[in-house]
Amino acid sequence: MKCPNCGYEENRVIDSRPLSKENGIRRRRECEKCKYRFTTYEYVSLTTALVIKSNGTREEFNQEKLIRSIKLACVKRPISADTIQLIVKEIENKILAEGLTEIPSKAIGEVVIDMLKDIDKVAYIRFASVYHDFENVDAFHRRIRDLEEGNNKP
Repeated sequence: MKCPNCGYEENRVIDSRPLSKENGIRRRRECEKCKYRFTTYEYVSLTTALVIKSNGTREEFNQEKLIRSIKLACVKRPISADTIQLIVKEIENKILAEGLTEIPSKAIGEVVIDMLKDIDKVAYIRFASVYHDFENVDAFHRRIRDLEEGNNKP
């Protein structure tokens, strides 16, 4: 694990705590070189499902990648890290509950969009604009108009 401050690879764990609602652990670490303190989260990977991307390629479900994409949509919005974790956990639980070995990225994106719509309209529009690859400003305006009118169709 590299220090996010100086890049040094040696650090020590100061504190470890289990996460209350998830299968994971929170670790507080300190860099051996610069003494910078940072937090890491470790999770048990419960899914072995493959995500089918829009170009047809397949890759393993990556919780961190999904968290990063949702965080991008939520920048400067009043959405907690716990809420983002909850969205990802719900998607993971859906994959497990349905026993899926493969899931289209479109299906994952739709779940995220549906959940963001109820949480924060701005984050929803941001995620949808990237996810649905709006071609022009008109498509963007149509989505906002649909949201204002309560139309849930993409």
